[in-house]
Parts: sequence; structure tokens; C-alpha cells
Amino acid sequence: MDITFLLNGETVELRDVEANTTLLQWLRETRGLTGTKEGCNEGDCGACSVLVTDHDGIKALNACILFLPQLQGKAIRTVEGVSGPDGALHPIQQAMIAHHGSQCGFCTPGFVTSMVAAHHTGRTDWDDQLAGNLCRCTGYAPIIKAAEAASEVAPVDWLDDALPDVSEETGGGDIMRPASSDELAKQYRDHPDATLIAGATDVGLWVTKQLKDLSPVIFLNGCGDLQKIEDTGNELKCGAMVSMVALRNALEPIYPSYAEMLRRFASNQIRQAATLGGNIANGSPIGDNPPALIALGATLHLRRGTARRQMPIEDFFVDYGKQDRKPGEFVEWISIPKQPDRLRVYKLSKRFDQDISAVLGAFYLTVEDGTVKEARIAFGGMAGIPKRAYHVEDVLRGQPWNEETIAKAWPAWSRDFEPMSDMRASADYRLDAARNMLTRYFLENLGAATSVLEVTA
Repeated sequence: MDITFLLNGETVELRDVEANTTLLQWLRETRGLTGTKEGCNEGDCGACSVLVTDHDGIKALNACILFLPQLQGKAIRTVEGVSGPDGALHPIQQAMIAHHGSQCGFCTPGFVTSMVAAHHTGRTDWDDQLAGNLCRCTGYAPIIKAAEAASEVAPVDWLDDALPDVSEETGGGDIMRPASSDELAKQYRDHPDATLIAGATDVGLWVTKQLKDLSPVIFLNGCGDLQKIEDTGNELKCGAMVSMVALRNALEPIYPSYAEMLRRFASNQIRQAATLGGNIANGSPIGDNPPALIALGATLHLRRGTARRQMPIEDFFVDYGKQDRKPGEFVEWISIPKQPDRLRVYKLSKRFDQDISAVLGAFYLTVEDGTVKEARIAFGGMAGIPKRAYHVEDVLRGQPWNEETIAKAWPAWSRDFEPMSDMRASADYRLDAARNMLTRYFLENLGAATSVLEVTA
């Protein structure tokens, strides 16, 4: 595959690019740009963060799980390229020096690029913007002080790269890059054994950790029609390539609890790349989106060639590692009903930021005249698949909305779920946590403050 992109302001044209080559590997080993560091090599530490500009603007992404074919038509800047053309330091670099934001320096390039992206887009929510960057020696106080100081300086103009003019549909051999969902449908029908790569935040680890050869590969980032969100009035139609950032922005005015959960979905670098379709299609039992979508009664739309079908999203998950998806069939879009905001999503993890859920519960209950009329409850981390709590729902329906009814539902939890014990939580802990989440939902209905961000001593 041949690709064209900008690197630190200069045009780069590469021929016969391999699908498995990451940007981090190429930068360090081929270009000698070693300012971008390799830390965890799985998108957790942020040491490899670089600036990527596309038609949606500038963002920080993890170079360790970003494949070269994903760069077609984009502009990349490493830490070596954030200073001005005359050598002037970027305001973030100057502030890091002034506030002693670096010690050993290993993490500093990643911090700088993440902070530059936020600075350039006017973001000042530094705890969120830097949750994907880890520092083991400096401590975060001087880094945050540097970020706050730089916020008072206007963005620079030298980072506004003009994107190269490239062909939308590219590829060759074992690498395909369709320019639309129609092209994707044809290619995947003809190559059902191909690996689909959207944001690569999961598939990237198949290469960096499992050393897999992904060929043949279909890169989806050229399918602009799958990156759209349409508000029909009754629902949100979300393409499979919608990022977690775009999804959060769309959901915030409708389902703020869902949007708040997405604020804690991995890190900013991951949220910029990860897609809704990928989070569903990989079938993970601890994926954060499926429980919320199940609780809302979302519909999944699948496509194989010209044939399309739809199903309630809970029916997609059959068993651990198994989904109701035919060879050559892919998730095309997801429809999310717009209804009164009764949704609450509770994510429980060892770390508050950037951590995989031990338990994630999503609740949507309709209560009228003190009686539970309808209940949809779904969980991740409680079974081999994202799963509804059907028995608990049955106990609640038609009953008074009070603590006695919640207590009656206690035995039903173990009928719905038989969670496993692992490094994140024991089976008993997960069951107790799930039960307590229903109590939390009840208390929130009464107006009690239950969030750790709200409760004070």
C-alpha cells in the first residue's frame, strides 16, 4: 500500500507499506525520531503520544497502536515538530521549563504533545486531557501548573498544517482501504477472512503484544459515511466509526450519565481513536458501551454485501467470544432511542481514570405513581457477555418502588449472573457491587448525592 502524509510539516510518500507497521516503530527505527518513546506499547502510558491532524482537527493519539496505513492524508507532528519554524519554543514547552515539569524526561515528550493538542483546541480540563499520560518521578503538580500557565497564551499558527491532497480509496494486495461503506461491503464480502481495523485501540495490541500478522486487512478510516451521527428526532443513528469523543458530545445533552461514563472510557488518546462499532463488535464482556446501549433498547444494524438486517443489541452477544455475525458481515450503524432521561450508568474500577471496568451497570427504570412500570438493567463484567438482568427486572416490574422491593430482588441477582473471580474483583464482590448499584439508582431517584465526585465529609 502507498500512502502520503505530512510529518513535522514535510510531505512523506511511502511505498509498499506493511499493515503491521506502527507509527511508533517507523518513527524510531526508520526516521530516527526517538523523542517519541516506547513505554507500555499498548496505549496506556502516553509516552508515545503524537499530534495527528485530519479533517476533524488536531488531536493527540498513541503512536504505538497507530498503523501507518491509517495516516493516509493526515498530518503528523512529533515532539520534535511542535516548536516554531524559527526554533521558537511552543508555549507548552516554555511553561514546562519554567515550572520544572520534567525530571527524568522519559514521559515528557508525550505530556508535551498531549498538552499542545489541548492548548491548540482551547481545552483546559487538564485532569481529563492528561489522564492518559503517566509520570513516575516528577509528580503531576508542576505539569498541571505548566498547563495552566500556558493556557493564558494564545495558540500558535504553525501547527495548522494544510492536509495533503490524496485519493480517498487506496490499497493493494492484502491491504484494503475503502472510501465508503458500500466499498467496504464489497471488499469484506469478497474477503471475509480480513481483519477490520477501525481505531486499532484493541487490534493494535494483537500486533504489539501477541505478535500477530493481521493480513489481509481492511482499514475503515476512509469510510466517512460511517463516522456520522444523525439525529432523527426519535433516535440517534450512529455510524460504526463514530469515535468515543463524538459519541460523548452527542449524548451529553440527552443522557448525561452515559456521557460521564465515556469521560472515564480509557484516556483522551484512546477516546479520540476508539469507535463505537469496534467496542461492540469485539464482543468483550467488559466493553463499556454495550450495557448502556442494552439498557436504552438500542438496535444494531448489520450488513453483508447489499443485505442488511437489524436486531436488539443484546441479541448480538451469544457467548464468550461469539457474536451473531456472519462471515463478511459488519456492524454498519447503531440506533439509540431518544427518550426521557432515566438512564444511569455506573462504572466500577480500581482506578477512577483509564481503567478497565470490574463491573459496569446500566439502569433504565420507568416509575409511575410509585410503581415500577418497566425496567431494563444490563451489566458488563458479570458474565462472558454483556447481559441483561432479566430475573431482577421481572421482580421489579409492577412492584412499589421502595427498599422492600429492592430487597426482594436480592436472590434474583444470582439467577441472572454467575460472575468470575479474577485480578479485578472476586465473584462475590461483583455480585454485591451489582446489587448495591440498584440501591444507588434508587437513592439517586430520591435526590441523594451518591457520586464520589459529589459526596463530601
